[in-house]
Amino acid sequence: MPIRVMLVDDQELFRSAIRVIVNAQDDLEVVGEASDGEEAVALATQVDPDVILMDIRMPGVDGVEATRRILGNAVATGSAVKVLVLTTFNLDDRAATAIRHGASGFLLKDITPQMLTDSIRTVHSGNGVIAPEDLAALLDSSFQEKPAPPAGFTELSEKEREVFGLVAQGLSNVEIGQTIFASESTIKSHVGAILRKMGLRDRVQVVVAAYQHGLVGHQ
Repeated sequence: MPIRVMLVDDQELFRSAIRVIVNAQDDLEVVGEASDGEEAVALATQVDPDVILMDIRMPGVDGVEATRRILGNAVATGSAVKVLVLTTFNLDDRAATAIRHGASGFLLKDITPQMLTDSIRTVHSGNGVIAPEDLAALLDSSFQEKPAPPAGFTELSEKEREVFGLVAQGLSNVEIGQTIFASESTIKSHVGAILRKMGLRDRVQVVVAAYQHGLVGHQ
């Protein structure tokens, strides 16, 4: 089955261009389009996409609020939908907010078609498409004081904390396994336990939590 993609942007011409790029891929398919955040929230419940490409700056309900509502609904319904934010600015504070609401990363609108389609596949697989250092810069622009570690962090075992720190650095499961001499399946198990104990959706939120709470390198 192809990856089901929904497009959200107030510019019809831009949506048309993205639609052509996505539908040209055998494993990707555009299943819906919305021109604003309000429409996006309603459409997401109807078409049940796998990945939503979300413009961050739109009149009315913007991409930040739409992301918050859509991913909030996803938690309630058990949907595995992912949101990938599209922005014109590299360090966009709205993009940082959307990521804190659960978006799987952000892309600049001037990326290449190949990077776009690869990024859709990446977030669908459960990974993020933003480098930890870029995310740190985004979060530091809106978090001057770092709160205490969340309650779930204290429940992690020593090994899980070690894996947590490596995920926060942007390492893949294979790279983490090579670093701590463990199998990929073992790392997947540790990551799953971290997400469950800390109430996080995916690896991107692990990175967000690490930088937001000053836990980078904390074991």
